[in-house]
Amino acid sequence: MAVSKSSPHESAHLHVTGAAVYVDDIPELAGTLHAAFGLSIHAHARIVEIDLSAVKSAPLVHRVLTAQDIPGDNDCGPIIHDDPILADKEVVYAGQPIFIVVASTREAARYAARLAKITYEKLPALLTPEAAHAAQSYVIPPMRMARGDALSKLSSAPHRLAGQWRCGGQEQFYLEGQVAYALPREDATMLVHSSTQHPSEMQFTIAHALKWHAHQVTVECRRMGGGFGGKESQSAIFAAAAAIAAQATCRPVKMRADRDDDFMITGKRHDFVYDYEIGFDESGRIHGLKVDFLSRAGFSADLSGPVMTRALCHVDNAYYLSDVDLRGFCTKTNTQSNTAFRGFGGPQGALLIEYLIDSIARKLQIDPLVIRERNLYGPAPRNLTQYGQTVDDNIAPELLKKLAYDSEYLVRKNAIDTWNSESQVLKRGIAITPVKFGISFNVTHLNQAGALVHVYLDGSVLVNHGGTEMGQGLHTKVRQVVAHELGVALASVRITATDTSKVANTSATAASTGTDLNGKAAQAAARTIKDRLAAFAALQFGVDEREVRFENGRVASGHVSMTFGDLARAAYTARVQLWSDGFYTTPKLHWDMKTLTGRPFYYFAYGAAVSEVVIDTLTGEWKLLRADILHDCGRSLNPAIDLGQVEGGYIQGMGWLTMEELWWKPDGTLATHAPSTYKIPVASDLPRIFNVALWQGDATEATVHKSKAVGEPPLLNAISVLLAIRDAVAAVVPGSVPHLEAPATPEEILRAVETLKQGKEAWARH
Repeated sequence: MAVSKSSPHESAHLHVTGAAVYVDDIPELAGTLHAAFGLSIHAHARIVEIDLSAVKSAPLVHRVLTAQDIPGDNDCGPIIHDDPILADKEVVYAGQPIFIVVASTREAARYAARLAKITYEKLPALLTPEAAHAAQSYVIPPMRMARGDALSKLSSAPHRLAGQWRCGGQEQFYLEGQVAYALPREDATMLVHSSTQHPSEMQFTIAHALKWHAHQVTVECRRMGGGFGGKESQSAIFAAAAAIAAQATCRPVKMRADRDDDFMITGKRHDFVYDYEIGFDESGRIHGLKVDFLSRAGFSADLSGPVMTRALCHVDNAYYLSDVDLRGFCTKTNTQSNTAFRGFGGPQGALLIEYLIDSIARKLQIDPLVIRERNLYGPAPRNLTQYGQTVDDNIAPELLKKLAYDSEYLVRKNAIDTWNSESQVLKRGIAITPVKFGISFNVTHLNQAGALVHVYLDGSVLVNHGGTEMGQGLHTKVRQVVAHELGVALASVRITATDTSKVANTSATAASTGTDLNGKAAQAAARTIKDRLAAFAALQFGVDEREVRFENGRVASGHVSMTFGDLARAAYTARVQLWSDGFYTTPKLHWDMKTLTGRPFYYFAYGAAVSEVVIDTLTGEWKLLRADILHDCGRSLNPAIDLGQVEGGYIQGMGWLTMEELWWKPDGTLATHAPSTYKIPVASDLPRIFNVALWQGDATEATVHKSKAVGEPPLLNAISVLLAIRDAVAAVVPGSVPHLEAPATPEEILRAVETLKQGKEAWARH
């Protein structure tokens, strides 16, 4: 049985030996040129004059390209065409590409790009979500999700909390930066190697930019060194630039962004500002919720609309909200165009309700776990989400209860209270939070996938599918699914590079759907071949085809058997087709984008985490002491990979909420644009006690082998870290309700501590 086993990652041996080939490792063809962008230095300005003579005359420079040199559409927007590849006449953020330098070496291209003389007329810039909201500056029209009568429920609620809160954005910080390698081919065609989560989108963007048909462009991606959403749409500008330069010079062109330029050009996770009001009773039950969500979309729409939609869909997290009024504003600012990031808006939605439930608990002086349990989804009528989907697979109450017991949450909380009463400087905190995360693209038509499976005469199997590998183990799981279906050893199956000429019109590898979609498509293809071989074997064995078994590399019925390879050779001789395509669409989905109602998710994945921290009230420094996580992957296809995803997601989420801080200077320039100024978690940030377990239980829907997605949901477990820090801050003044924003950096922790010491609770209106 190839599935439900902890098989090594299919490229693990290549990763550890340095033999794994990424785009920048592909041997360069003779004559390869290198490209670099010339970037804007202003957040918003009109280009009065541009003098590129020094750039063109710089050593080793072959060509300098501007917007006027793009044969087709000067656009790389994934949904709305508002995102130019190169700025033309006006720049709308600091770091926006204006021209492309093509030179013999990467260093020469980067050097020459800095020689441009550009005269600007500076224009007013909107740099914050609040400023853009005040100016009614949005990339798409505001959206609203409502149910019941939130205003009347708020006015009649025994208790209310209202105020403004915010969480920061996050840089994807993939280990492999943005890179593309474009190779012109005969008869006006091109092969582009791109580090991308969405090869089909790169194909269409390049075709439109070159004014070509899609069939003239092939995009290939064997693997990425991380993506996290940052290579879903934002890889397009780099792929398009390389292709435009290759077409203009008739030579191969590679564009590998310098890390600083990568930070300056690309968007990040959306930071959010929340204006909220929540009503509740003496028991902590929520009566009504009203929220205005302001996201920093940046200068263009990109994926901000779907991100906001998912935030609105996930503001309930694991809780039943009877009456809500939720409004989403994707504010247009003169900053990088923010984009997909692991969770795709879901974390920003769930984070708010968890913070508010924690606030309710502190206001009522009731343990937050009790308030959480009282508000969880339950039997009808408390099983309907605010967007109209029934929560009929709810394991959150049981899972949360088990984790609280296994982690000794209550015992530890009492011990921490005692410890804090005796410690003047150091304070400890603990928090437990659940996760309910919807799985599927919230744009219904994207929930489809295709695959190709080939069986060769020696019994080996080659698989190609539309998903991309970014280290998450997608290829490994698809390989397991196909090996299991055909009853062959895992070593008999190989996955090839994702290639738009093999499986066309693919969806992005995103929204945690990679295995769900592509695993099912590959399984369907393998099953078709298996059925053909079973019918052929039945004739050879003289039995009913239902009696034919495929296992352990052999095909058998009763006491008669032969190797899978022998059957493949015999079937070929008999002219039996040994390859097949497979296609899968996720069932049961429907969504009304106007009313924001329907069933956007096939199922929910669940989880919970307990985090314990200690803070220094004199410096704001903090340390994660222990983490206990119980996460739902259904019937795990590969427990080792899934455990790694849970651990990694939790730590990445912790980075977002505690240390990864984005800062823009007053002129709109991103100050945190390099590893020297942007801090991510490292090995020393791991807790000494890190207990991670997978929930034992199958998915209720017909997913691939009853497994569940594990890419994005685990990140939300890290909300418990932020609330554990808040718990520690609250210990400075027992009974307080501290205002602590994310990321909870030492500076923010110290500010919250000092505010409490001064006897101020300016965070909310009661």
